[in-house]
Formats: sequence, C-alpha cells, structure tokens
Amino acid sequence: MTADDGKILFDEEELKMILDFKRGEDYIEVLCGATNKKYGDYVGRLKINNEGQYFITCECCLECPLVNVTLEAFEKHALREGSGRWKRNIWVHCEDEDKVPLWKTPLIKYYTHQANVANRKDSAMRKQNFHRDEFLRCTRCGKERRFHLKSRPDIKNYHDASNNKCWNCSLWPYQKSSLKASRGCSRSSTCLGCSTCYCEGCIKCRFEDCNCQECRDFMLYAKP
Repeated sequence: MTADDGKILFDEEELKMILDFKRGEDYIEVLCGATNKKYGDYVGRLKINNEGQYFITCECCLECPLVNVTLEAFEKHALREGSGRWKRNIWVHCEDEDKVPLWKTPLIKYYTHQANVANRKDSAMRKQNFHRDEFLRCTRCGKERRFHLKSRPDIKNYHDASNNKCWNCSLWPYQKSSLKASRGCSRSSTCLGCSTCYCEGCIKCRFEDCNCQECRDFMLYAKP
C-alpha cells in the first residue's frame, strides 16, 4: 500500500509477527540472517525504507565491513557464493517459526525492481540472462538490420529503436554486421525462440528511465 506521494505505508500489524521488528520514522528494520552449512548463521539487520529500498547491515562480527549492502551482497558474503536465491536463503524469525525465508513473509511484498534497480544493477550484470541477436526492419528501405544484445548499452540501443515507429538505417548503431558475429540460441542454431534464448524481462533488458509499458510493468510488478 502506498500514499499519495508514492511512499510505502507499512502494515505494522502484519509485520509485528516478525521478531525484533523495529519502526523508524521512514523505515522498518528486522533481524535477518543466512545459514552457511560450514560456518553457521550469519546474522544481520534488514532495513526497508518507505521508498522500497532494501539494505542489510551484517553483524557476523564487530569488524565486518558490510553496511547497507544489497540482499545479493549479503547472500554472497554469508554463503561464499552468489546463487541469486536470496528470497529463499535470507531468513527472519517469526513468532511461531524460526528462520522463515523472505519469500514467505509480508516483507517481500514491499520489494520492487524500480526502487532497487540501482542497487541490483551490478550484481544483475554478473548473473546475465541470455539475449539472442534481434532484427529490426528499416521503415524506408525495408532491409532488416541486426542488433547484437551482448551488453546493457547494446540492448538499450535495440530497445529504443524497436519503440521508434520511424526507425531507419541511418539510426543503426553499427557500420556492418558479419554472420560470424551473430549470436542465436545456445541450444539450437535453428531455434526461432525458446526459454533459453528469449528473455521475457530482466534488469539487463528493462530500463527504469523508459516509459514503455513493458519497462514500467517490470519495474513495478515483476517478482524479485
């Protein structure tokens, strides 16, 4: 639930079931943790501000340098790897159950990509979804031009071009495109689109500063 100014209105009644719940002026805070099979529990404090940004300060030891880091960074610190499954690996204590994963708690409903994309972008770039090359037809000459979707700037070029109804070859960002440089499906060279090579939306190919429906819906409503 949000106020007229877009700030989150936390439902304290449903959050009180989480142990060590604290309410600040513009944030909530709870005790959290992640369990390393070899070294045991890494405990921290999860803070969510009224803009929907999530941060964790690790308290595994007095000298720990992790202060206000991302959920992914805390998961990697505790588990010695970044599995990208922080919704399951990071837990909180509730009144009737210990170590409840975040995805089972009311805390997860306050998460949006829009609020956390700046924090997640670096980690999201390391955990890349596969994006095959795409083609766009010139509105003047009718030729199809290839776009290489290897990096976020490459994908942004294609995204902007595909939303331009008057796109033409003069706006193509490449001098030429060879067949050797093309990238299709890693599963099959004849694939026309499958779950391996077609991305339905991720931090790499959806943009917080874009007003198209796909980007807006992803940033606001896509599951973390």
